[in-house]
Amino acid sequence: MNRSTTHDRGQATIELALALPLVCLLLCAVVQVVEVGRDQLAIQLAAREAARAAAVAADPVAAGTTAAHRAITLRPLVVLIATDGGVVTATVRYRNDTDVPFVGALLPAVELSAAVTMALEPP
Repeated sequence: MNRSTTHDRGQATIELALALPLVCLLLCAVVQVVEVGRDQLAIQLAAREAARAAAVAADPVAAGTTAAHRAITLRPLVVLIATDGGVVTATVRYRNDTDVPFVGALLPAVELSAAVTMALEPP
């Protein structure tokens, strides 16, 4: 063996040991972003279901709130139903606590909301 190769032994191991924590942190951040995106899609679904139920019900507030809670399992949901003229608007809010290891402690909770407006239909 020549001198240059004996000094390079273990270099790849050291580089991996230095880079691996950063790669793991990046992976955790990606998982957190995916979780928030998934919850946002669920909130949009709940708002759509709430607006649809409220648009055809005799009691829009009760029907919309029930439909939103049945549509998804995230809790606690804040469901607001407003009727104005011939339309009903359902707004659903949810606070997503960032809880993925390492990343969750660095990020604040994310407030997610979605609003859907539909025409009122006679019950």
